[in-house]
Amino acid sequence: MSKKSRDDIFSSTVLGHPSGLFVLFFTEMWERFSYYGMRAILVLFLISSVGIGGWDWTSKEALALYGTYTAMVYLTPILGGYLADKHIGYRKAVVWGAIIMAAGHGFMALEFANIFLYIGIGFLIIGNGLFKPNMTSIISHMYKDTPEKKDGAYTIFYMGVNAGAFLGIMLCGYIGEKVSWSYGFGLAGIFMLLGMLQFYLAQGIFGDIGLAPEKAAAGEEEKVVFEFEGDRLNPFTQLDKILIAVCAFIGVSWIINDPLSAIGGINLLQFGDIDISGWYILTGVILFLILIFSRIMRAPRQTRDRMIAIVIFAVMTVCFWACFEQAGGSMTIFANDFTGRIMAGSWSTIFIVVNILITVIPIAIITYVLYLLFKQTFAKYALSNIFLGSSFIMIWVIVFWMINRNLNSNAFVVEYDTIETIETKDGEEKKVYTNVLESTTVAATDVIVKKTATIIEPVELAVGGQLNIMEVRGKYIFLGDEKLKIARQKIADEGEDSPIIAATVTEVKENEVEIPATWFGILNSLFIIIFAPLFSKWWESKYNPSAASKYGFGLILLGLGFAALAFGSMGIESGAKTASVSIIWLILAYLLHTLGELCLSPVALSYISKLVPGRMIALMFGVWYIAIAIGNKTAGVMGGQIEEIAEKSSLSSFFLIFTIVPIALGILGILLNPVIKKLMHGVR
Repeated sequence: MSKKSRDDIFSSTVLGHPSGLFVLFFTEMWERFSYYGMRAILVLFLISSVGIGGWDWTSKEALALYGTYTAMVYLTPILGGYLADKHIGYRKAVVWGAIIMAAGHGFMALEFANIFLYIGIGFLIIGNGLFKPNMTSIISHMYKDTPEKKDGAYTIFYMGVNAGAFLGIMLCGYIGEKVSWSYGFGLAGIFMLLGMLQFYLAQGIFGDIGLAPEKAAAGEEEKVVFEFEGDRLNPFTQLDKILIAVCAFIGVSWIINDPLSAIGGINLLQFGDIDISGWYILTGVILFLILIFSRIMRAPRQTRDRMIAIVIFAVMTVCFWACFEQAGGSMTIFANDFTGRIMAGSWSTIFIVVNILITVIPIAIITYVLYLLFKQTFAKYALSNIFLGSSFIMIWVIVFWMINRNLNSNAFVVEYDTIETIETKDGEEKKVYTNVLESTTVAATDVIVKKTATIIEPVELAVGGQLNIMEVRGKYIFLGDEKLKIARQKIADEGEDSPIIAATVTEVKENEVEIPATWFGILNSLFIIIFAPLFSKWWESKYNPSAASKYGFGLILLGLGFAALAFGSMGIESGAKTASVSIIWLILAYLLHTLGELCLSPVALSYISKLVPGRMIALMFGVWYIAIAIGNKTAGVMGGQIEEIAEKSSLSSFFLIFTIVPIALGILGILLNPVIKKLMHGVR
């Protein structure tokens, strides 16, 4: 960066940092809003009833697609980073990535045909690959001459990430669950588009940072820096390149084949009656390990040892994310189907007050930062600021609408008809009740039994009032005008019998509220914002633990979080479709998982940058993203077994698997601390 460019960038500051950092802050915030907002409702949408706009998939089908999507968003940044570095520059990559992602959300909001969802997800994967690696690259170049400010800059940027995740899960999740899945997906796209416009119109603030790279002069070679005695180049052999191509093909084809076989019954890896999926991916893993270790063994001793340490950390990382990413899958299903989310009496009041505070206070703080940015940049980048300000006006309108809706919600006990029959199983007679639907023909001999359910909605109904409801995965939802319209259209399109149930209000209750299943997802971001400063102080103190200990603590805390879920779900019978486990266990799980994440995730890339020579950082970041991608895909595969394991054994057994494995690996990591410390050759 030229001296002039650097002076220009630091001539306008907000909170002691260049104004450009906060342009990146808000751009990343809206991107994370769109990503986590969509992620919050994707699985719930897929497993929801066709009658209210969902696809009525099984958990296995939904999590096969979810796992493939989350894995691919960690693989494409490897290509996106390379493309920006070598050809188009960081800024164009960010703009095009944001446009493609906004289009992806738009496709997902369309309800004309199922193919639009797949097109949308494809666009999101491609756009994320261009966007994700290049935002942080711009920050790195901004602070090239002021490294002492870089830690503070990344801390501010990290707050933008979590603020976006927090708002996206809360607002897209609420609108998707309570109003329409399409509106939830569409909202994510709107804010992604506004974030792109804000960045594009203010990109002059970055000077020459992020422009397309200049081509090297003919014959000019890049100077290689050797960082310690005995260091040397370790060029890729022809065999290395072949192994990279083969491993990439096997990995991507397996990731794509999983949802194809689980959802569409198209198994590209099945020949006759023989399914080679397991052997196929095992072969890929073995070849990948051969590639990694053959390169490690050809490296100088110090580099070799440090890379072995990275491989050990990578194994822990795969395990961590395979368990942690249950948050968007099996834990969301647990929140939806097995958690008692109706708060009554004083608990209702406490939840409403807490929810208002944790919503309004963070947005107010971010709005103040927005005001500071306006003061510095409005004169020069007025249109960018107008788009950014408009997005915040929309946020405040949606937030007040949501709060008002919660405050005006009423609880109704409704009565509906069921048909009682007697079934004999294992020599025992059992009464079974089947709902009387619009499409049900009731015979004169049928035994009609009244059943009740509680509905919480912001509508005015009196005792005796008529309404329409629908059973979705063992629970009953209210069909307002919008959802009733969707239900009738879907029924007509699918040619299915109507699942709509006529019900009558028998009692009106006061002071009750239902927590959306997606609401629990905001806890991760909330706990990060609360505890990140404390962990930062810990890492800077004399009590800063070793790298292996941090990984070990992170895995143990993760396992303890699942232990809370395993304990909380002990009372749920095998095969049960619904339950009302206390929300305390889910809140405790998210708290422990977040503390584990703070031990492991923020320090991971830091250790890579310290352990490998500078010329190899890009390569090892790529390997690291592959490890996270494997963890995410494994999360989908493992999470998809929730219904099968719960049916055969118990839901508690399912969560116990995620308890034992990370705790055991975490303890092993701590025990290996002396070995790993020796391999790191003095790096802390």
